[in-house]
Amino acid sequence: MTILRYYRPELDVLRLCAFLFVFFVHRLDLAPVDPAKYYWGYHISLVGNYGVPLFFFLSAFLITELLIREQDQFGKINVKSFYIRRILRIWPLYFTFFFLMVLLTSTTSWFGGRIPPGAQLAFTLFSGNWYITFNEWQSYCINPLWSVSVEEQLYILLPLILYVTGKKGLTVFSFLALIGAYIAVVYYAQRPTAGFSGQWTNSFVQFQFFGAGILVALYLKGKQPRWNAATRILLFVAGYGCWLIASIVCEVNADAPHQATIAQSVSGWLLILLGVMAFFFSLFGSSAKRMPSVLAYLGRISYGMYVFHITIYWIVYNIFKNQLAAFSNNIGLYEWKHEVGLVIAFLITVSISLLSYNYFERPFLRLKRRFTLVPSRD
Repeated sequence: MTILRYYRPELDVLRLCAFLFVFFVHRLDLAPVDPAKYYWGYHISLVGNYGVPLFFFLSAFLITELLIREQDQFGKINVKSFYIRRILRIWPLYFTFFFLMVLLTSTTSWFGGRIPPGAQLAFTLFSGNWYITFNEWQSYCINPLWSVSVEEQLYILLPLILYVTGKKGLTVFSFLALIGAYIAVVYYAQRPTAGFSGQWTNSFVQFQFFGAGILVALYLKGKQPRWNAATRILLFVAGYGCWLIASIVCEVNADAPHQATIAQSVSGWLLILLGVMAFFFSLFGSSAKRMPSVLAYLGRISYGMYVFHITIYWIVYNIFKNQLAAFSNNIGLYEWKHEVGLVIAFLITVSISLLSYNYFERPFLRLKRRFTLVPSRD
């Protein structure tokens, strides 16, 4: 039997875009932008929160596509091999980083407050997002790991549903995920808060992007749109437009206090979803020759960049803030010290992620290939 490889470099480029959205918005945590002075700069950065739903959509689409191809070629999917592949890809870096931060926060004050035992247990069991939903954000450097918990919850369910119920069951699950998400959105809209909103880290809310990604994979059946460059650029711009409206008009801004109406909330989340799909289709199906290999490679290591970036921000903007100010002053860019810090943080994040990918993650990825039935990239 000929095993057909499935790899779309434009999905890695899109994954890099998702990371960059998140990277720019997290800069606002430690180096805030005055929205009154830089209105559009602030809001263009703020919609970067929605890069996380884009990650979710991409993961669901790609996992579904690979599992369906496995089922079509072999007659069934190997659930055990799927779980082993996911463990080898996600767990080594996740647990190494997480328990390193537990150690650092318990022995020094440099990296923020201690991680309480309840949070340690929750993040160990990939339910960290639920811990945050009910207890607010934890020690700063581990907060991005909430989304890994949400993804792991999908990885547990998706192969089992496909194995037991087939594509029809997976379709039903996806629609139920979408319906459940908007029931949760309405629930939160009826209970406005002046403080932290757990809506953003709630799995039921975020599962809409998994549901949409699964449905797109099922609907396309391996086909790819062949649109011209103008159409793709228009879709990319439209995606950003949807996100800006969701943020500015509908006021769906991650964990920020949310006191919008039900209509605003539902419309806002729908616009986020439409924006995610517009970004996806702006690149999906593009010629591989048009995808710069450097950008595709950075997308390939984006998991490490996502895990590390917020800690690097903390080091640059918090631990070494005085040195950053002095360096910026020495090069004549003191007024732009936050932007200098952003560039430094990005370069360090990429460098550490390259080292992590090539010298720490790769051995596990090579082992992962032994359990791969439909080859893709690492």
